[in-house]
Amino acid sequence: MNQARHDNRVRFGVPDDSMVFARGVRKSYGHLEVLKGVDLDVPVGSVACIIGPSGSGKSTFLRCINHLEKLSGGILLVDGEFIGYDLRGDRLYEVKDDLLCSRRAEIGMLFQSFNLFSNMTVLENLIEAPTQVRRVPVQQAKAEAEVLLARVGLLDKIDRYPRELSGGQQQRVAIARAMAMKPKVLLFDEPTSALDPELVGEVLHVMRDLAESGMTMVVVTHEVAFAREIGDQLIFMDEGVIVERGVPREMIADPQSPRTREFLSRVL
Repeated sequence: MNQARHDNRVRFGVPDDSMVFARGVRKSYGHLEVLKGVDLDVPVGSVACIIGPSGSGKSTFLRCINHLEKLSGGILLVDGEFIGYDLRGDRLYEVKDDLLCSRRAEIGMLFQSFNLFSNMTVLENLIEAPTQVRRVPVQQAKAEAEVLLARVGLLDKIDRYPRELSGGQQQRVAIARAMAMKPKVLLFDEPTSALDPELVGEVLHVMRDLAESGMTMVVVTHEVAFAREIGDQLIFMDEGVIVERGVPREMIADPQSPRTREFLSRVL
């Protein structure tokens, strides 16, 4: 552990096993406050599933983790480190773009849309970031890409272009591409919402495999059954705050908050 991570953990009381640590996270757009003080701990190797109605702040919080959105207040650490800031004394200062990119490279993010490079083959999509950002030798990157594609069941599509793949296959390639950077944590923003119902299962299968292998994951999802099966903690957000959190099976079976109960009654 580098000195900055150690100092941050001591200063902010971050548990030794914490991968994502949020305290009082706020985000505003002008007068609109989207996040109103979010606290969350995601231990290493665990899966946190976030559910809630549209507009509750779920995706915004996810984007704050890797500094795609700048915080308006609070602190957010990944593996004991600020992503978009450095702490000097009592003040946070934004880091330069090259350092931000270096830190962000340790966080994989999957979106509703697959965001694959349409002019590149599956293999080229997987090796682009490792070779350009991490300076991995091309042959090594190709070998590692083949292993990842086999893992998601798409080794036979290695020379295809995204347009030749189904939506479920494209999302599996996107997961493999994120894994190619060997991230410390994976963030999923409604990864199955753009898929036809019959394709959802193949993506959830890959995510289940990642969870069982010990990958730290934060998943914004509407797949409550998946959250119940795979999640270590379930977080219900509404109107920019965490209303309730708990063990998924227990919370789904017996929600304590009326707002959680109402939401689950509509989605189950």
